[in-house]
Amino acid sequence: MDIAHQRELARLLATLRRERRTQSGLDQRLVPPDKATAYRVAGMVAEELGWEVVGWKIAAMKEGLQRQLRTDSPIYGRVFAPIVESPVSVEHAKLCSPIPEVEYQARLDVDLPPREKPYTLAEVTEAVVSLHTGIELAECRFVHDAAFPPLPAILADGAGSGIVVCGAAIPDWKTRDIAGQEVLLTCNGTLRRKGTAGEALDHPLVPLTWLANELSRTGIGMKAGQTVSTGTLTGMLRPKPGETYVADFGPFGSVTATYA
Repeated sequence: MDIAHQRELARLLATLRRERRTQSGLDQRLVPPDKATAYRVAGMVAEELGWEVVGWKIAAMKEGLQRQLRTDSPIYGRVFAPIVESPVSVEHAKLCSPIPEVEYQARLDVDLPPREKPYTLAEVTEAVVSLHTGIELAECRFVHDAAFPPLPAILADGAGSGIVVCGAAIPDWKTRDIAGQEVLLTCNGTLRRKGTAGEALDHPLVPLTWLANELSRTGIGMKAGQTVSTGTLTGMLRPKPGETYVADFGPFGSVTATYA
């Protein structure tokens, strides 16, 4: 895929984001041939948009979700401003194939720049100033129909990054049982899903460490103040207009998102 086609795809994806619309399928000549090319295009999309990158999203840390997303490794994407606080109400009709994903969100206190030596879990933990409850309202610029393009096109689209809804910071999170805490996701008061970070991620800092090293390997760094949504604990659901989702993290609090 030559640079001209990469730029053409980046302009298309940037336009779809600006105009908050989707399309069915993608011309085969614009489908990136591999993940490396897809991530380069994602960087070009950010350049085309000129929007502030306020964080990152991670998905598919473990095999089950990797199978669903047709990948053999975790994936990531940029999160653009703004990050919103819970509770939030969004207009379903203005979102692109929205999906509510219950996630822990880590906020950085220091930069994690590219370097030759891999980052350790301990180093990344020290870089985190706060860990929050949250929901990512993931979006995709491609309609989920028979023409849905291969994974590299989705990676070029920021791995489906959308709106990050941030809950309260968890006090003393380094000494709490983050991995073992059961999280319940209800829709209009009815339980839809439940899960734990231990089952889905091992711990939110595990995917964060993976991302720090994956970005570093490609010459990209994370910056102080950025927030990383570390991966869904409850899988993926298709919301309908009028539905309110509440993610109950037990003693850590809850996060609410309504699709108006």
